[in-house]
Amino acid sequence: MPPQTVIPQLRITDAQASLRFYVDGLGFSVDWTHQFEPGFPLFMQLTRQGQTLFLTEHSGDCEVGGAVYFRVPDVDDCFRAFRAAGVLPTDGPEDTAWGTREMLLKDPDGNRLRFASEVAQAA
Repeated sequence: MPPQTVIPQLRITDAQASLRFYVDGLGFSVDWTHQFEPGFPLFMQLTRQGQTLFLTEHSGDCEVGGAVYFRVPDVDDCFRAFRAAGVLPTDGPEDTAWGTREMLLKDPDGNRLRFASEVAQAA
């Protein structure tokens, strides 16, 4: 897999709720966090299977309501793992007209996370 060259950034309003969702629910790991001093907004980098995100509590960085599209080897495997961790998708997984199988999740702030895999073509 080539290295990721763009890192999406999502605005969050409660770092602890977001960490529970992303780490405990979706299986991301925290690479690092930054906070200018205690009580200030938190900025962090999380990675799951080679896919990295920035999450920020800083109101000037971006707005709540973002979206990220994750290409994964098997969206049904993701669905089973997420469901086992207590996270249920908003939609899917389901096949699309454009040849993918996708599911949509929303994080605690309403940011949309779409996980998708290619559908095997019949020979």
